[in-house]
Amino acid sequence: QVQLVESGGGLVQPGGSLRLSCAASGSLSSISAMAWYRQAPGKERELVAAITTGGTTNYADSVKGRFTISRDNSKNTVYLQMNSLKPEDTAVYYCNAVAQYYATLYDYWGQGTQVTVSR
Repeated sequence: QVQLVESGGGLVQPGGSLRLSCAASGSLSSISAMAWYRQAPGKERELVAAITTGGTTNYADSVKGRFTISRDNSKNTVYLQMNSLKPEDTAVYYCNAVAQYYATLYDYWGQGTQVTVSR
């Protein structure tokens, strides 16, 4: 089992910045990758950024060059630094962890944190 707790959401003006944090606990050695997803009202949940245990990152085209995903293994925490925020970035952001037990992969999710970009 893996538990995820997000923090750092809020209201920010267009062009501003926010940093989201996701603290992981539980069976940490089973985690193979962590990611941030987001879901805007009336839309499907989408991948924003992901990072593997080896440090390989992947970003949605819509956030490349503006968002950065990173991890601090000493704190068991993954971050999403969001710069140059746009109104279309408004969504609930969810932390995700993929854990592997033998040949089976499991998805774990945080409770979500609201990010609102507006004047």
